[in-house]
Amino acid sequence: MNTAQAMPENSGFATPANGVAEIDAEPGSLHALVLQSLDDDQAQDIVSIPLAGKSSIADFMVIASGRSSRQVTAMAQKLAERVKHGGFGPSRIEGLPAADWVLIDAGDVIVHLFRPEVRSFYNLERMWGFGEGGNA
Repeated sequence: MNTAQAMPENSGFATPANGVAEIDAEPGSLHALVLQSLDDDQAQDIVSIPLAGKSSIADFMVIASGRSSRQVTAMAQKLAERVKHGGFGPSRIEGLPAADWVLIDAGDVIVHLFRPEVRSFYNLERMWGFGEGGNA
């Protein structure tokens, strides 16, 4: 998994010497399935934000980028299929026709997939206190 941003301490990320971030996730969990699916599909700049105690909407928010609208669409569709086949039920998908910003609501994990320029514009990581200058 790739991440271009410096992660705050205790964010769930461990950055080894090779600069590739690894996200701690309980094996067999929905969160682990989401992260593995995005990694398998070559998502870029994957960020996982724990929401427990901050929001009741989900336990985690995962934000990632695709290189193009086509890749964002493919990642979203594959993720929804993997979540369903993993026994976590159906996911709701919003924004698929344009695929600039696709939201996948998988229940305990909310996933935002962006094209890089759209992600920079909305900067959700900063809104949730992650990323540049943020403290979690």
